[in-house]
Amino acid sequence: MSDHFSGPRAITDPAADIADLYVFPSPERPDCLVLVLTVFPAAMPGALFSDAVAYRFRLRPATLRPAGSGPLFEVAQTEYSFTCTFAAPVKRDGSEAWVQTGACTTPAGVVISFRVNDEQGTEAPGLRVFAGLRLDPFFIDLPGVQATEKLRRLAFKLEGNNTLEDQNVLTIVVEVETALMFGENGPIFAVAGETMTTGTVPIRLERIGRPEIKNVVMSSKEFDPVNRDLEIRDLYNQEDPFRLAQPYVGAYRARLNANLAFFDGLDGKTDWPLDEQGNHPLTELLLADFLVADVSKPYSEDSCFEIEQALLKGITPQTCGGRSLNDDIVDSLYTLLVNGGNGPRIRDGVDQATRPAARTFPYLISPNPNPPDLRARAAAAMAQPKAVA
Repeated sequence: MSDHFSGPRAITDPAADIADLYVFPSPERPDCLVLVLTVFPAAMPGALFSDAVAYRFRLRPATLRPAGSGPLFEVAQTEYSFTCTFAAPVKRDGSEAWVQTGACTTPAGVVISFRVNDEQGTEAPGLRVFAGLRLDPFFIDLPGVQATEKLRRLAFKLEGNNTLEDQNVLTIVVEVETALMFGENGPIFAVAGETMTTGTVPIRLERIGRPEIKNVVMSSKEFDPVNRDLEIRDLYNQEDPFRLAQPYVGAYRARLNANLAFFDGLDGKTDWPLDEQGNHPLTELLLADFLVADVSKPYSEDSCFEIEQALLKGITPQTCGGRSLNDDIVDSLYTLLVNGGNGPRIRDGVDQATRPAARTFPYLISPNPNPPDLRARAAAAMAQPKAVA
């Protein structure tokens, strides 16, 4: 489920568990870039951010390169980070309600204070910030995903059920004025999100770039001939998004090569032939695990993976890339992995979230006051994979 519950360690600390990352030009303010990080999957009313965790967006200028010339993206060392931290919640003026405040530190070191769950957010020169509980914008038919892996064929229903229907997440929205924040750098940026411990020796807890890399592409062990007993996601979560630790790159590459070959065979034909060393054509691209957004292009709802696919085909990208809140990325991802865009679009039977995201700040919809028990729903789905056909 995108990045929800992406490994044993993530599950133990929900407030540090990243759910999703979204990056898109603002549909409301065309000269602004919107960064969204959701955490605490299946959050209940009253959930708050951890005062021991730093929530960070990291952006680096990137240059596009044609396929066949090495990596598709050349990422600069220059980095812009927006880091949000939170105070411990308190009760004020005799109220029983908890109140939490936070602070967003910009690349220039400017600190903007805000209050959690303030519907208006906080505005400063070149920046708007919102943090609080919202309706989860992600949507997926998890039983269809599980059945596809179990049955080793595409097993999505024509009309699926959104496993995350009516669920909430904690959300951080940072909207930045691109010219003021980035100057002459850009217009293309590689973007990643991460959660870190606070303190003098910060430790990376989780990181995210493209959606579903950990939970769909890398999670299965059975096809991996090298590390069939390894839960690889906890290791992967600790990696710097822009600099993988060399001792583990071989393990990540082996897992991707094996699992990507599995996805390619789901339609009974090969669209991604392996090279002589057994490497899948998408492995190196996905190892560079970050969203790529072009801030010079207008907002688009269906542009996730478009820049990557265009470069693979040797054509010029046409959209802003990145990932919007309403983007049906499960369909886009399976279509890319299974047929490379050379066949019909693959659908999981779910085409939108509980309520589509808005086009005005803070973009995500107000939370559900009575969300269902996601863990019970997921457990029921996992117990009945054969029911999906």
